[in-house]
Amino acid sequence: MPNSGEEWQVARRRKGAGRRGKIPHTTCHEPGHADAVDTDRTKQRITETMAELRCADFWFEWRDRLTAVAKADSPEVGGDPAAGSDPRPEGGDRAREAPSGPLECVCYGLGSFSCCVTARYQLAMLLLILESLQIPMEWCSVYDPVFSSGEMEVLRQLGLNVLTENEEGKRAVSRPTLFYLMHCGKALYNNLLWKNWSRDALPLLTIIGNSFAGIQDRMIQRELQRDYSYIAHAVCVCEEWPLPCPSRLLDIFNDTALITFKPSSLCKLPQSAWGETPEPQYQHCPDLEIIQRPTEMRGVEDEGITVLSVVPSEMRG
Repeated sequence: MPNSGEEWQVARRRKGAGRRGKIPHTTCHEPGHADAVDTDRTKQRITETMAELRCADFWFEWRDRLTAVAKADSPEVGGDPAAGSDPRPEGGDRAREAPSGPLECVCYGLGSFSCCVTARYQLAMLLLILESLQIPMEWCSVYDPVFSSGEMEVLRQLGLNVLTENEEGKRAVSRPTLFYLMHCGKALYNNLLWKNWSRDALPLLTIIGNSFAGIQDRMIQRELQRDYSYIAHAVCVCEEWPLPCPSRLLDIFNDTALITFKPSSLCKLPQSAWGETPEPQYQHCPDLEIIQRPTEMRGVEDEGITVLSVVPSEMRG
């Protein structure tokens, strides 16, 4: 492992332990923290971490699975970005016909990668995935409220599109889109599913993130159906492939799955599941695991897209 100048210990999962999240909020992890970031050194650490992961056996399994799924879902993986329309969000309801060109990618809840080893490894993995699937950097949008101005500058220098608005994960897609949602809160997944809850839109989603089956196993079923009804429906019809994780990186990549939706599988849901689609309210969830917009902004449709923050692991289900 590269010498990053940081002290951390390899985690070993205890018997019966659930998934772990990123480290709890510290001064470095408060939204908009203003810690100075050594841009060049941070990019060097990211490059070193990419090189480490590139040689890891589990990465080859990730790469092969992702490539197979991407080719099955979109014959034109990669390609010339100029061949398709700009994938960046325009807001509102849009036509569901997917244009040609490479996948769009959205990364939510990455964390403060300049001072958190877990977040840096997850960012390095994201960059490897973009490289492997030939997704242009500018077609990948990233956001986390905890990003400092220095971290946002690093991401821009890497070529990524840094988002600024918080829509609490409620992003409607109009083209095949890969969502990279490592160790994010359940509400983020539920909001994303709600915003795309139709037979046309769900097949456009590919998710790398927490296993829906794992979420179901860890929750009381009636609470899952009450608070996260879209996850409860999705777990019955999605296709899910567990992605491997070496024991030394359990805190970083554990409980990660690749999730897709085949149109034929959506027929398993009753017609009533596609009727009324109320927006999630979470009135029974005091510890919601996300950073929400200020109350005065609710009900206003912003054109920017955001993401939910990382939360302490002890708050997660």
